[in-house]
Amino acid sequence: MDLLKKLFPLSFQCIGEVSKLVIGIIIYVVIGIIGGVVIGLAGLIDLPLVGLLLSLVGGLLDLYITAGIVLAILVYCKVLK
Repeated sequence: MDLLKKLFPLSFQCIGEVSKLVIGIIIYVVIGIIGGVVIGLAGLIDLPLVGLLLSLVGGLLDLYITAGIVLAILVYCKVLK
């Protein structure tokens, strides 16, 4: 559990009020949008290896954001402490 708290500190702050949960989810969504734009702009470089690495980074970013939102909801619902 300590590893999850270190990897997803924002998710474990969504305790108590619905507003904290909503703000946490909005922050994750904004991080995803900004990351997608940056990766999309970096994808304009026309090198095959760069495209492969950007695809990998984009997939990991999507996985991190999805896991963060799910953990935030689970912490809010008191499934995780």
